[in-house]
Amino acid sequence: MVKQERAARTRQALVRAAAEAFAEEGFVHASLGAISKRAGVSNGALYFHFANKRMLAEAVEAEAAETLRRITEAAWAAQGNSLQRVVDASHELMGVLARDIVVRSGFELAADMARRTESPLRRQWRHWVEDALRGAERGGALAEGMSWRDGAGVIVAATTGFEVLGGSDAGWLSRQNITRFWEVLLPCLADRQGLESLVCAGSRPPGSALRDLR
Repeated sequence: MVKQERAARTRQALVRAAAEAFAEEGFVHASLGAISKRAGVSNGALYFHFANKRMLAEAVEAEAAETLRRITEAAWAAQGNSLQRVVDASHELMGVLARDIVVRSGFELAADMARRTESPLRRQWRHWVEDALRGAERGGALAEGMSWRDGAGVIVAATTGFEVLGGSDAGWLSRQNITRFWEVLLPCLADRQGLESLVCAGSRPPGSALRDLR
C-alpha cells in the first residue's frame, strides 16, 4: 500500500511538472530531463510511469478532461434551467483555468500543431454546450428566432477566446469578465420571460462544483 501511494504521488508530481513545462516551453521544447528534475524524481522514475513525452502529454490532457467532466456534471446536476447550467459551468471552467496549471496546459496542449490540429478538450466542452442548448431550445428557454446551434456557436467561440487570451493574461478569466459576457449575451439568447431568473454572475459559489464532487 505504501509503495502504491508513493507511486501515485510520483506520477502526480510528474503530471504537474509536465503541465508546467508544456505551458512554459511548449510540447516540442520541453525535455523529459527537465520535467523529471522539476518533479524532483529520477529519469528512471519518469520512464517507469511514462515511456515518452507523448504519454506524459496525454496524461495531462486526461486529468484536465476529468476536471472538465466534473465541472459539467456538477452544473447539470444543479437545479435550474439549461442556460443557467451553462452560465455556471463557464464560470467554474474559467476559474479553474486561471488557477490550475494542469487544466490550462491540457487545453493548450491540444492546440499544439506538433501533436494535432483539434483539441479533444475543446471538443468535449463544445459537445456539452451544444447538448445544453438543445435542452434549452426544447424547453422553450431560448429567445424567439434563436436556434440552439447559433447560441452554442457564440458561447463556444467566446469561451474559447477567453481560454486562449487567459493563457497570457489571467484577467480575461476573471469572474467580472465572464459575468459581463453573459450580461451582454443573455438578453439576445434567453426567452424574455425566463431572463429575469438567470444569474449572470453564476448561481453557485466559486469552486463549488469541484468541492461537491470530491
